[in-house]
Amino acid sequence: MTAELTEHVTHGVHTLTGALAARGEKQPHDTAYVFLRDGEQPEAPLTYGDLADAAASRAAAFVAFGLAGRPALLLYPSGLEFVRTLLGCMRAGVVAAPVQVPTRARSLARVRRVAEDAGTRTVLTTAAVRADLLERFGDGPALAGLDLVATDTLPVASGIDTAMLPPPPEQHAPALLQYTSGSTGDPKGVVVSHANFLHNAVETQQSWPCGPDGVVVSWLPLFHDMGMLFGVVLPLLAGIPAYLMAPDAFIRRPARWLEAISRFRGTHAAAPSFAYELCVKAAEAGAVPAGLDLSCWQVAANGAEPVRWRAIEAFTTAFAPLGFDARAMCPGFGLAENTLKATGDRSDKPPTVLWLSDDARHDGRVVPRPAGTPGASPLVGCGRPVGGTRVRIVDPATGVPAGEDTVGEIWVSGPCVAGGYHGRPELSEEVFRARPAAGHEDGRTYLRTGDLGFLHDGELFVNGRLKDVIVRTGRNYYPQDIELSAESSAPGLHPNCAAAFSVDDGSAERLVVVVEVDGRTARAIAPDRLRALVRDAVWDNHRLAADDVLLVRRGSLPKTTSGKVQRRAARGLYEDGTLAAASVRTP
Repeated sequence: MTAELTEHVTHGVHTLTGALAARGEKQPHDTAYVFLRDGEQPEAPLTYGDLADAAASRAAAFVAFGLAGRPALLLYPSGLEFVRTLLGCMRAGVVAAPVQVPTRARSLARVRRVAEDAGTRTVLTTAAVRADLLERFGDGPALAGLDLVATDTLPVASGIDTAMLPPPPEQHAPALLQYTSGSTGDPKGVVVSHANFLHNAVETQQSWPCGPDGVVVSWLPLFHDMGMLFGVVLPLLAGIPAYLMAPDAFIRRPARWLEAISRFRGTHAAAPSFAYELCVKAAEAGAVPAGLDLSCWQVAANGAEPVRWRAIEAFTTAFAPLGFDARAMCPGFGLAENTLKATGDRSDKPPTVLWLSDDARHDGRVVPRPAGTPGASPLVGCGRPVGGTRVRIVDPATGVPAGEDTVGEIWVSGPCVAGGYHGRPELSEEVFRARPAAGHEDGRTYLRTGDLGFLHDGELFVNGRLKDVIVRTGRNYYPQDIELSAESSAPGLHPNCAAAFSVDDGSAERLVVVVEVDGRTARAIAPDRLRALVRDAVWDNHRLAADDVLLVRRGSLPKTTSGKVQRRAARGLYEDGTLAAASVRTP
């Protein structure tokens, strides 16, 4: 299959719409996508032939609306209408900007900011979402001037005359504006080309091959880069079916994901680390059926947030009796600015883990220790780049490349790197076209990821975000380490429920740890006792004193669309008192 995907890029098929046309001709009756209602009940399958007709019909309508060559927001719940419209936009030359369906005035305001940044008034959506938005927000300013177009009411016709459509897009033409979640309220649109999509799918295929019997099962949001690549792009290019469910269906009952993999013989599925932890909690609570068969699962991609060794061990232990193979766990590193995947661990071996002392991680030079060494903590490798992608570790202050086992900023170069940020030429030049310092040039430009890491035996290990590093007594500490200690300090705390950051009170830097606590845990453990447990865990593991431990209600911490805690935004909410207002009180 790798050769077939490479052929798509190099022998005439350079876009997703070209790949869809080929699938529609060669395998029109094969299943392309199936949506699982409530995460369980399969709706009518969407075949390649049906999808080709639907995309062409929508493309013709978009041309008639005068949208060709212009941007448009895509505002869709999880479902197949997103897939139809995305490919229809690509065929018509509409530059799609997918955005999460807003549920509150705050998230609707972000939709408005994205529309303004993209330079569009057109919002493509479903009739149900349009009616709901108008009912709840129709009398407010956020929707004023926006044209809400319901694409699921457009007729679908077979055999659309291609003369009605513009020429198929060129491979380097913009296919998408992928708006980054970011840690501020300032959305930035990454300009992703058709070629970026195909090259990223090819490199994903090289690391994690999809055979002819491959099946994708995904609950990831389709408007997000990871969900779109795994849930839409890779299945289309590989010619394999994808079974999709809404994120809420997974969050409400994580076993649905595992049940779908077992039932539909899923071979490829991806998720952030917290999702694997939720599956473990479900198993511990007896909420996973014993008869599942996960032996079909070949690639369990793990990315979008720090990959935790504890979560990998727990997941493998919990689900090995159901057939899960430890070699299927495949950590990776990627970001929207690189379309998605930059590196990935191979699916023919267990993940690599290094045991590192705090001094080794914090002082720039990495010295691995034997597994289980007292005072050392595990760090999981995120694999190697493949294809045309290259990774270098560079001193962020000087631009001088770092040696093996030396911490620096992760720089990425290759055909998956996007063109830049929409409408921001100066920032794009700084972030997407960096060059090493004089005397170290290699003829390439690089994407500065803003992440810290190092290479060990050619494999990438990620330490954390450069801007999130906490500096105490002249040493660097990574907030995700502190957050993991906080989350592990007491029973009942959830994964991905803490934020650690420093604040300046005018006289000194103070370490703040904010932890989300649900009602059951708040009733079981007194808040004063829980704060003490968090402080003890941070001190025991890092020899750091937490100046303030704030316990807040679940859902209080700001998070990105992929579920990552936004630390800088959390610090802002802490400083303005918003988080204090959400603090947990003694029952």
